Amino acid sequence: MPTLQERHAAALATLTDADQAHALRFYDDLDEAQRDQLLTQIEGIDWPEVARLIQSHVLNNPPLHLPSDIQPAPCYPQSPTSDLADHYNKAKSLGEQLLRDGVVAAFTVAGGQGTRLGWDAPKGTFPATPVTGRPLFGVFADYISKAQQKYNCTIPWFVMTSPANHQPTVDYFKENDYFGLDPNHVTHFPQAMMPAIGLTGDQQGKVLLASKDSLALSPNGHGGSLKALHTSGAIADMKSRGISQISYTQVDNPTVHVVDPLFIGLHAIDNAQMSSKMLPKTGPKEKLGNFCFADGKMTVIEYSDLPDELAFQTTPDGDLKFRAGSIAIHMINVGFVEQLSTSPTGFALPFHRAEKKVPCIDLNTATPIDPDEPNAVKLETFVFDALPLCDNSILYETDRVEEFAPIKNADNPPGEPVAVDSAASSKLLQTERAARWLEKNKVTVARDAEGNVNATIEISTRTAISPDDLSAVDLPKSIKVGESIAI
Repeated sequence: MPTLQERHAAALATLTDADQAHALRFYDDLDEAQRDQLLTQIEGIDWPEVARLIQSHVLNNPPLHLPSDIQPAPCYPQSPTSDLADHYNKAKSLGEQLLRDGVVAAFTVAGGQGTRLGWDAPKGTFPATPVTGRPLFGVFADYISKAQQKYNCTIPWFVMTSPANHQPTVDYFKENDYFGLDPNHVTHFPQAMMPAIGLTGDQQGKVLLASKDSLALSPNGHGGSLKALHTSGAIADMKSRGISQISYTQVDNPTVHVVDPLFIGLHAIDNAQMSSKMLPKTGPKEKLGNFCFADGKMTVIEYSDLPDELAFQTTPDGDLKFRAGSIAIHMINVGFVEQLSTSPTGFALPFHRAEKKVPCIDLNTATPIDPDEPNAVKLETFVFDALPLCDNSILYETDRVEEFAPIKNADNPPGEPVAVDSAASSKLLQTERAARWLEKNKVTVARDAEGNVNATIEISTRTAISPDDLSAVDLPKSIKVGESIAI
């Protein structure tokens, strides 16, 4: 075990090579624990990569290069047309068999804190459901429990955290007895962090310090989840378990299908390396990435980057031509993740530049700086940038009520309209989905004159993960006006 002195010497040499030795400027002011913290952060950074990115993405602003040929992405419809019915049946059967064979893992990207929600804890601990307030992690764990029971299998669950929320997340799972799951099949690992780089003045091109004993760090983007799968040993663990397919979802969406036999099967039957679910967009400028077929490859173009002349194009029927919105639900081959992470030229996904306001300290005086304008560049990778690297990739349409009720933003004050992508909007969508499932099972649900559910309904994912699962449940004959019920 190297001493602090030896670690300091190694860190100083590495930082000097990267022209970032200022990160240790206040080292002599720190106690032993603070020194250990700072050195641990420094040791976790790929400094040659940071130095390269400062030249390419901070001191220079890479221009946006759109593909020359951008077409709407081909997509499997939510419900099969007559010519696809047999293909869907075969795909679903294959997906169910792959689950029974134990070759599918669930992967939840959960590196975020609940800051935007006013929740001072990992986002996965947020109470998400409309009646019982089941936390997001509990909803996903219950889904996995039900799927394991339904398909008589084990579904290993890999949860990616961040250094900031890793230990609180692990502790939360332990405190809740892993929500009834076998701890041997639940794995937590943190993603890598990237330092914020100064954009202006004498801090330009310099890694910012949040304090004397800490770099200004942030997660390296959801694309970093693929690299973290490899570097953490999760991919090696999956291979030892016989896992070949990964079901990728994000922590903020309580209605997501953690594993979906039809989607798994469509992905596998077409020998795709990475596949995606999409939602039809509500309008040309909805803030969802756009699935496109660009220069012959499946690609996501950010809503802010798709030219208006494409975004507003319509079909002869009046629908949006570029209608496929990205919602961060994927199937990914284990071998493909390994391929991306072991490229001879380094991790294959590109970094993106984002100008942000980052609180920091003055590099000379250690005086706190709370900027009014963007003062830094954050560098991150996006998971969908892996799609153009695929030989084969499929897209499958899902339904907004069925599978997209994200919780990203704080609720508005009482009396104001429901905030977009808030806990309140999510609970309304969860209730609507529950009502539809009950109505498919001949339960009468109270609705108002506009067709909105006039009650609050929660169906636990331990009870049902599809409408068919309710056929074996003792259901009420009706849900009355104003009733609040959990099933």
